[in-house]
Amino acid sequence: MTATAPGPAARPTAPPRSVTAVVGLLVFFEVMSGFLQVGLAPLLPDLADQLAIGSADLNWVVSVQLLAAAVCVPLFGRLGDLYGHRRMLRTALALIAVGTIVVALAPSYEVLLLGRVLQGPIAALLPLEIALVRDRLPVDDARRAIARLVGALTLGAMAGGVVMGLVDSAFGDLRLTLLVPAVLAVVCVPISFVAVPESEGRTGGRVDWAGVALLSTAMIALLGGVGGAEGGSWLTARVFGPLLLGAVLLGAWVVVELRATEPLVDVRALADLRTAPFYAAAFLFGVFFFGSQAPNSSFYAADPEVLGYGFGLSALAISLTLLPASVGSVIGSLGTAALARRIGYRPTLMAAFGLVAVSFLQFALLHTSVVEMAVGSAFLGLGIGLALGAMPTVIVEATEPSRTGIAAALYNNVKTLGGAVAGGVFASVLGAFTSGATGEPGEGGYVAVWLVGAGCAGLAVVMSAISRREESPAAS
Repeated sequence: MTATAPGPAARPTAPPRSVTAVVGLLVFFEVMSGFLQVGLAPLLPDLADQLAIGSADLNWVVSVQLLAAAVCVPLFGRLGDLYGHRRMLRTALALIAVGTIVVALAPSYEVLLLGRVLQGPIAALLPLEIALVRDRLPVDDARRAIARLVGALTLGAMAGGVVMGLVDSAFGDLRLTLLVPAVLAVVCVPISFVAVPESEGRTGGRVDWAGVALLSTAMIALLGGVGGAEGGSWLTARVFGPLLLGAVLLGAWVVVELRATEPLVDVRALADLRTAPFYAAAFLFGVFFFGSQAPNSSFYAADPEVLGYGFGLSALAISLTLLPASVGSVIGSLGTAALARRIGYRPTLMAAFGLVAVSFLQFALLHTSVVEMAVGSAFLGLGIGLALGAMPTVIVEATEPSRTGIAAALYNNVKTLGGAVAGGVFASVLGAFTSGATGEPGEGGYVAVWLVGAGCAGLAVVMSAISRREESPAAS
């Protein structure tokens, strides 16, 4: 959610030097954001060993951060509209810095999860920065600045895993390695007080606190119910009770949002037949995009002599194995527009999801060598990159022009919620295959996770195909 843009006459004809110079600082924040979001992935197995976390429970390390992000993105966006985007940017950076320190020094699993919750506002950084540059720069300069911010996020993500793996390999100390992104996050806080200008546009109204509370508690209840099924049993009070409570709270949240004059999330858009299938696809996208990160890292690190599967890779080796996925994602996102010009955006999106489905199927069938997994990761990354590039355009172009900003924010929320749910679901799936002898999931658990990912991607193809959106000739 961004601030209301001033009219053409209110925009500066030339960007002030103080404003254009600050774009570089915002780019630095996005490099940090990408670094933090991806840098933890290759370290998850070592973190599990240090804190005695099971492979199934490890999924919650990713899931709780996404849950917090799903609430923080619309909340920080709304607070930025009301009180200033720079103010909320500084608040977000401070919380991220504290959370990253807590993660680095966490003495227990519970404290680690607390740190991950505090990192939730990291997903709100880019929307806040986009609102700032749109408010303070002319249209063309704002577009270039936004492109740089997105590129910086991708660059930080590519560097995060490799750098963290190299640091871990060089020092062999997990806490020291985790302090690297902590220092990076802490440095961003004082930088945000140096030259970042405040947005000038303000909107009236208030924050939908009832919506915030209901959405948060509903998601916690739903994920708690899913987490209770880690042993494979869904027909128990500890599973059914929280799931029922979560469903009731989610229903109440929908009612509150429909009645609110300024809702936290525009749920009416979810019922629009032109966009509803795409939002469903975005949810499924979040499931396989975010949900597969922890299981894949755990599989790479598993000792084949003890568990009968995996490769026993170090953090550095895992980061290098995941690198083809990052490269493929960059290539896919950069090539989306060129491919869409030839075949259209919706066919591009369907092809992207199809490629993801095939990649997960390959994981399920061929996972006995690092080369097989690395090749599959490259194609998986390519499909994800194409989807990341095509989906926002497809959703925005299927929406009324006056509601494009809301549509983009809702897409991000739905995708993040999919990732939050995926952590609990995949933890349950892996938990159902846990071996009594080793206390770790069997190989079948990972195959089941990959098959679920393939199924979600295949269903996303169907959702994209049944949408009522009509491709314009210019997009073909």
